[in-house]
Amino acid sequence: MKLSILDQSPLSSGKTAGQALQASMELAQSGEKLGYTRYWIAEHHDFSGLSCSAPEVMLGYIGANTENIRIGSGAVLLPHYKPYKVAEVYNLLATLFPGRIDLGIGRAPGGSAEVMMALSDNFLQQVWKMPESFKELLHFINDDFPSEHMYSKISAAPLPSISPQPWILGTSEKSAKLAAENGTAYAFGHFMSDKDGADIMKRYIENFTPNAKLKKSESIIAVSVICAETTERAEQLALSGFIWKLKLAKGEGKNGVPSIEEAEQYSYTNAEKEMIEDMRAKTVIGNPQEVKQQLTDLQTTYQADELMVVTITHSYEDRVTSYELLANEVFK
Repeated sequence: MKLSILDQSPLSSGKTAGQALQASMELAQSGEKLGYTRYWIAEHHDFSGLSCSAPEVMLGYIGANTENIRIGSGAVLLPHYKPYKVAEVYNLLATLFPGRIDLGIGRAPGGSAEVMMALSDNFLQQVWKMPESFKELLHFINDDFPSEHMYSKISAAPLPSISPQPWILGTSEKSAKLAAENGTAYAFGHFMSDKDGADIMKRYIENFTPNAKLKKSESIIAVSVICAETTERAEQLALSGFIWKLKLAKGEGKNGVPSIEEAEQYSYTNAEKEMIEDMRAKTVIGNPQEVKQQLTDLQTTYQADELMVVTITHSYEDRVTSYELLANEVFK
C-alpha cells in the first residue's frame, strides 16, 4: 500500500497561523522519514481555521527542508489564475526540486462569494472554461503548443529537466472525465464527497487515454483518518475535528480546532448529533490495525493506486503520531 499526506494546515485553538504553517513543514519532514510517497498542501482563502492560502509559497519552504518526498498542491484552484502563471510557478519549483513536484489542479472556489470576487473576475465563467484552461496549462507544462498557436513562441520558463506531474483533483464525474480525456493522473476526494466514488474512479480508469507522459492511469483516493494507540483515544481525537466543523457551519470556527476538553464540553443539538454521525461515517477512525484494514478495504473498492491521508487533530503532536502509527502498521 502506497501512502501519502494531504495537509490542510489547520489552525488549532490557542495557536497562531505561523505555528500552524511551521507544523505543516514539520509534518512533511516526518512523512518523509516515515516513508510516505508524497506531501500535498491545500489552498484555501479566508477560510476560518485553515492557514495556507498560497501552496506555492509553502512548497518552496517545504522543499528546502526535505530531500526526497514528492511535494505538491492539493490543489491549485485554476479558475482563479491564468494557466501561464501557474506553469511558470510550478516549473520554477520543479527546477529547484527536480523530480519531486506534483501539480494538483482543482476547480473549487476555495472560499466565499466575496473571496471569489476579490481573487478573480467571472469565476463561474472560468469554471466553465476549465477544460480549455487545463489543456492550455498542459501545453505550457509540456512546452508543446502547435506551431500555429498564438503561444507557440513563448515558454513558461524556467523549463525544468523533469516537468511537474499534473493531477486533476475532484469529487465528480466531470473531474474524472477531464483527467481521463487528457491522460493525466486523478485524485478523488473520498473524505469530502457523498457520491459513488468507486464508480467515478472506475470510469476514469476505463476511459483513460494514454500518452507520452503517462502510459497508464494513476489514481489516488484522499481519505480522512484518525489513528491512535486505542480506538477510544482515536474517537476522542476525532471529536475535536467534528466539533470544529460544526462551529465552522455556524461561523464560529475562526479560533481553530478545539481541544479534546473543549470538544467534550460542547453542547450540540439533535441535528448536530446527526451531522457528527455523518462525519464519523466518512472518517476512518481506530487503532493501527483497524485503520489499516479499513484503508485496505477502501483501496480494494476503488481500485486506486495510492491512498492519501488527511488528518486533523487539535494537537499537532497527535497528528504526527497518527501518521506515524499508520506508517508503522502499513510499512512493517
